Amino acid sequence: MALFWRRKKDQGHSVLGLDKSIEDLQAQEAAVEREIGVRFSKAVAKTRDSINTRLDTIFEGRKQIDDALLDELEEMLISTDIGVQTTMQVLEAVRKGVSRQEINDIAALRNILKKELLDILEHSPDKGVSDELSVAVSVRPYVLMVIGVNGVGKTTTIGKLSKRIKDEGNEVLICAADTFRAAASDQLEIWAERAGLAIVQQKQGTDPAAVLFDALQSAKAKDADVLIVDTAGRLHNKSNLMAELEKMKRVAAREVEGAPHETLLVIDAVTGQNGLEQARQFMKVADITGIVLTKLDGTAKGGIAVAISKELGLPIRYVGLGEQIEDLMVFDAESYVNGLFN
Repeated sequence: MALFWRRKKDQGHSVLGLDKSIEDLQAQEAAVEREIGVRFSKAVAKTRDSINTRLDTIFEGRKQIDDALLDELEEMLISTDIGVQTTMQVLEAVRKGVSRQEINDIAALRNILKKELLDILEHSPDKGVSDELSVAVSVRPYVLMVIGVNGVGKTTTIGKLSKRIKDEGNEVLICAADTFRAAASDQLEIWAERAGLAIVQQKQGTDPAAVLFDALQSAKAKDADVLIVDTAGRLHNKSNLMAELEKMKRVAAREVEGAPHETLLVIDAVTGQNGLEQARQFMKVADITGIVLTKLDGTAKGGIAVAISKELGLPIRYVGLGEQIEDLMVFDAESYVNGLFN
């Protein structure tokens, strides 16, 4: 499990760009793992309460797992936005467990639910480059594009992610290429100031591809490690905006080998299945490599993370667990699933 956004700059540095011993790094990662477990547990508390309350109700007064119980279990799983495909897979596993007499109480049922969900999250196929470790360190800047409709927390995510990457020893530049929305550049400038980072921006209405071109030139001149690119809050029925995204991709590829190296789609967890539909539409025109799931702590339907992995085959890269600049965490499947049931 990758706990940090990291790229080795040269062989003379540790993975965090600091002269730390292996023991120090292991201790730090262990501390981060503990923090992740605690924060995931708190973030999915609403979903966990919903699941456990329903499971207790389903089992109340029953001595065996029958078709009626499975029907109620199906309804419960779908209510968490876990998705129809995932629900069917889980129910099939439960039926097999029952037929083999491996499941006869609520504890055994919880265990099989956890096993199936974890299997989906850990083994969903990645589409294209899924993280920074897949790109040679010699390729600079590493170009990371962020897309998503307005209101999902895209600008906030860029601010948090840029701070995280900077704090791990990388030179980061932000490109404000959302020139359609008046406040977008101003909001991003505020986040850049908070993170102590430079930002390339132009007046509203400027061609986004032109802004990106300038940012790429600036990043190369400064020998920046990472360029994070904001894009317009694109609605999937706005063909002109999708065409602009394609243009930006062409500009990036022309200026930097393999760019954009990563394209993250930001989805609001509260929107549930609507967010899943947004992702389907974006996948038609963008080579999405991963998902950022925001506001996971604000919904009782946190099962959407599993639905995304199962139905789209995309990895959840990060989750937003709050409003502060530090409240963006690397998604950890095991901590997430344990948080849902423990």
